[in-house]
Order: sequence, then structure tokens, then C-alpha cells
Amino acid sequence: MTHNPIRPWRNIDRRVSRRIMVGNVPVGGDAPITVQTMTNTDTSDVAATLAQVIRVAEAGADIVRISTPDEASTRALREICRESPVPVVADIHFHYRRAIEAAEAGAACLRINPGNIGSADRVREVVKAAKDHGASIRIGVNAGSLEKHLLDKYGEPCPDAMVESGLDHIKLLQDNDFHEFKISCKASDVFLAAAAYQQLAEATDAPIHLGITEAGGLVSGTVKSAIGLGSLLWAGIGDTIRVSLSADPVEEVKVGYEILKSMGLRTRGVQIISCPSCARQGFDVIRTVEALEKRLEHIKVPMSLSIIGCVVNGPGEALMTDIGFTGGGAGSGMVYLAGRQSHKQGNDRMIDHIVDLVEKRAAEIEAAGEAAGEAAGGAGTGAAAEAVAEG
Repeated sequence: MTHNPIRPWRNIDRRVSRRIMVGNVPVGGDAPITVQTMTNTDTSDVAATLAQVIRVAEAGADIVRISTPDEASTRALREICRESPVPVVADIHFHYRRAIEAAEAGAACLRINPGNIGSADRVREVVKAAKDHGASIRIGVNAGSLEKHLLDKYGEPCPDAMVESGLDHIKLLQDNDFHEFKISCKASDVFLAAAAYQQLAEATDAPIHLGITEAGGLVSGTVKSAIGLGSLLWAGIGDTIRVSLSADPVEEVKVGYEILKSMGLRTRGVQIISCPSCARQGFDVIRTVEALEKRLEHIKVPMSLSIIGCVVNGPGEALMTDIGFTGGGAGSGMVYLAGRQSHKQGNDRMIDHIVDLVEKRAAEIEAAGEAAGEAAGGAGTGAAAEAVAEG
């Protein structure tokens, strides 16, 4: 759970789930909630796909999913998996051979719908390949592709149908003595997805992958995902998330982190608290925030920064952030460090000055973290290391 004894209303009691591994990234248990995305390149184009994988990894993706619809894709997957800086999930839909080939190529996880890949013998072959090559499995249930017998039984996609589908697939894996799996039950309807996930969370202790599928474009999909994922995360449900946007996969990663950061569940990078601006502003808040967001993308250390246009709320917000700037008058404003007034700064060099302060503070935090890590014998890498950093 996230525990705040001073502000107990901010506590989130995370659902207790089993922990599995996706490559070297833990999912479930007390591991940090991981952020995933999916490539949209032609997988057989190794160079283009790897370039996109590297971009999303630099943006913070813990895990990346890659579609493997044909043999050319699974052949390319071998090099992609070898060079990828993060674990790769192979996205399989119907052909069981693609799942076996993906496991052999080094995929850390296979995203499958066991009921869609054929007979019990074929499921058994996929499970054997996953076991032989150390791959976990994600069971992917989707309201848009439920089995015919469930649609006949329930009349339409509904939470009961989705959860029954998921539990049937879980049984297929467990009957083959396979337990390294997580599960999702996605829908594009926020209410349907939330209700299905709530039921699923009560029915299994498997790690849960959250997503509102086909959420839409950058703005509409972000809002939809924030509502759906946010409500579930607040209820303690979810071990890994993917925000599905008709946008650059890097944007999916950014939105995923912003959702988690807003709830205190991950703390990667600079969190900017800024006002919408009004006639009281002492500088151009909107332009300043846009510039700072771009220039501070390289900062991975958790830090808070307040950018407020005037003194109505500015000093109060600055008290609660690592660094703050509040607009004043006569072309300058007040800089706050660690919640205290520090010095005045002219608006003309304010952006450069704030970037310098953030970079300096990030270096101090990293140095302190490295010293603590050495004292503790090292904290590892990736999400595991972030868990130590977040305490």
C-alpha cells in the first residue's frame, strides 16, 4: 500500500496478488505498478521497431508489447528481444505456432487468449514453450472478442461474461501446471471495464494488467483512461497498466506515468504543479510550462516543481514542492527552494534558471541515492530499483 500516516486520506490499499516475472521486471506482489506500451511499427522491420522500443524505454516504459502476426515477425523478434532495453511481450492472437516461435525468440511474456489458439494439445504446446524458455503469459480478455458461447449465454458483452472467459482461460493454464501468468479484461466502455476488473480482482490472486482498450485520441483517450484506470487504481486494483491511445506510443507512457504520479503510486521525473493563468499572472505561465516540460524530460529523479503566476496561491503551493517560482511584479518573481523563500529572479532568465536548479537538485538526489545504495549493497535496476528509491 501507499501509506501516509500524516494524510491518511491519501492511502491506497493495493490488492494482494501473486508476483510473477516479466523478464527481469517483477509484476504483482509489492512490486511497483509497471507502465507498458505497444509498438505500432511493422515488426519485421527490425530497425524501425527497435528504434521505437528504445524511444519508449527512454520515456520510462518498463515493458513493451510487440505484435507478432506472422513468421516474418517472429523471426525479427529474436534480434529485437536481444537488443531491447526492456522486456518484450509478444502479442499473439490466433496461431499457436507464433506463440511457440516468440518464446523461442526470447520474448519475456506471451500475450494470448488460450481459448483462441485451438485444442487442449495446442495450449499444452504453448505452455511447454513458455516453461522451456522462461516466459510468462498474459491472458488477454477483450469485450470485443468474447467467445461465441459466452455471447449466446449472456446476450452481450458484460462483466459476468468477461470474468467467466478469464477464469476459463486461467483454468486452461493451471490444468497444465502453469502459474506464471497475469490477466486483463479490457473494454472500450469505462463502466464495463471497471465492473469486470472489480469482479476479476475478487475471483483470482493473479496479477492484473489494466487497460481501457481503444480509448481514443490523445486528449479523449487520456481523459477516458484516467477515469477508468484511476478509479481502479484508487480501489487498489492493478499491477501493470497500458494506456491505449491513437497516438505516439511515447505519449502512452507519459500519460501512464502521469496517472500513477497523480495518485502517488510512481514518482518518476518532475511533477509540475502549475496554474491555468489569468489576468493576475506576472509572466506567461502557459509558455513557461510548455518550455519546462520539454526541457526537463531528461530528468528521471522524482521531484516536484510549482510554477504559479501570482502570489494568491503561489507561496502556498511553493511550500509543498521541491522548487517553486511565483510571479510577482516589475518583471521578476520569487524562487522557493525546499519550501522556503530563496531569492528573486527576473522573468527574462527564469526558465534557464529553473532548469539549472532542477538539474542541480536531481544530481544531489542521485548522488545521495547512489551512496545509500552502496551502503545497502546495491538496489538493482529498473522498477526494482525504483521501489527502493520510493521507499
